[in-house]
Amino acid sequence: KYYSKKYARIFFSKDHLACHWKDDAFYGYQFLNGVHPSMIRNCPHLPSNFPVTEEMVQPFLETGTSLKQEIQKGNIFLCDYKSLEGLPTRVVEGKSLPLTAALCLLYLDTAGTLKPIAIQLGQEPSEKCPIFVPSDPELDWLLVKIFVKNADSVIHQIISHLMKTHLLAEVFAVATMRHFPDVHPLYKLLTPHFRYTLQINAAARRALLGRLIDFNLQSTPGLEGIIELLRRHLAETTYSSLCLPDNIAERGLQNIPNFYYRDDGLKLWTAINSFVRAMLGLYYPTDDEVSGDAELQRWIQDIFTKGFLGNSSSGMPESFITVEAVVKFVTMVIFTTSAQHAAVNSGQFDYYSWFPNSPLQLRKAPPTTKGLVTMDTILETLPNIGDTVSFIISSLVLYKKYMDSVVLGSYPEERFCEPAAKRIIENFQKELSSIEERIITRNASLEVPYCYLKPSEIENSVSI
Repeated sequence: KYYSKKYARIFFSKDHLACHWKDDAFYGYQFLNGVHPSMIRNCPHLPSNFPVTEEMVQPFLETGTSLKQEIQKGNIFLCDYKSLEGLPTRVVEGKSLPLTAALCLLYLDTAGTLKPIAIQLGQEPSEKCPIFVPSDPELDWLLVKIFVKNADSVIHQIISHLMKTHLLAEVFAVATMRHFPDVHPLYKLLTPHFRYTLQINAAARRALLGRLIDFNLQSTPGLEGIIELLRRHLAETTYSSLCLPDNIAERGLQNIPNFYYRDDGLKLWTAINSFVRAMLGLYYPTDDEVSGDAELQRWIQDIFTKGFLGNSSSGMPESFITVEAVVKFVTMVIFTTSAQHAAVNSGQFDYYSWFPNSPLQLRKAPPTTKGLVTMDTILETLPNIGDTVSFIISSLVLYKKYMDSVVLGSYPEERFCEPAAKRIIENFQKELSSIEERIITRNASLEVPYCYLKPSEIENSVSI
């Protein structure tokens, strides 16, 4: 219905996405369990620059309630793309590509369904930047949702994927190789999680990272915009935002139902944390061993100063005093380079291959007046065929599993020779198997299974 034959020929994604990408319920579902579960947060009060009124959204709430009541109940959620405001974008055929610093308000009903109820395609409301709602003309609503997903895709690829997994892995890996001798327990523990970052040959590593960067360079911001966006987010990145339990709590997402990324991720975080605590307990029985380890202190100081530019407001540790502090930080490192990377990478082909669902590039400016969008408007806004095919192929490459993949919990180089350390690794592998079984059982009853955090699908190291 919505696409000409020339577009239909190049879309080859899974049937569910192709059939349901326009549905508001599936649209909302993706903010929780799609390839980018990192933006949505609870909305305890409406931002002053997003003047949604009761009258605007009342028809989309359940009978007998109000926007104010639903906010108080914790059932209103927000995706705010303010970091994109004023970002320079690529110039194509003499025109800068559009990119909106959108705001999207979502409502969770009593059935546990999350749907968008209001969208503003900019940070400053005005006659030229109206608030769109689901009762607006069908094509208006479809197009503004596409613009929100364009903003979401840019943040996903450049920040949540490239910066917060790949580039962070570079920071951790370089500091590890720089400060720990190969007999140090943290060298033995961490280097398997940097396998693709530093332990394959330099040419291959550059090719892998280069392919990801090239993919991002094709997106709306281009090189200049990417650099500026990285600057903005690095300045705002906090330690707690990299620690999943803290991140979930800060975003107010502890109780939202059907949030499988949270459920599976917290199980994995707990398993990794227990594994790290047991392993480090062999080498740091007391806090004195931590504070007295000069190599460990230089390692974290290097990460703080070189990776996070000495930004004290980030909450990143500058030194370690307790065993527990080291355990938490190492848990974060392993989780980031394995599970978190899987969560934001493994589903790329699933959600990007039907390109209108997650467009990294749009060509036509967003609508400023309601009722004027036509199918031609949408087709003119979407990327041309050549760019679309390029993005789809790139998403397939990023999705690809390599023949030499090593799954989470595997330590094939056997750097630890102590019997106690080997038992701890075996126990970790058993816990991962238990988590896998629980995920498989849960998924059997889901229309759209969430598989990205199945331990058998998680690589031990960031790859691509």
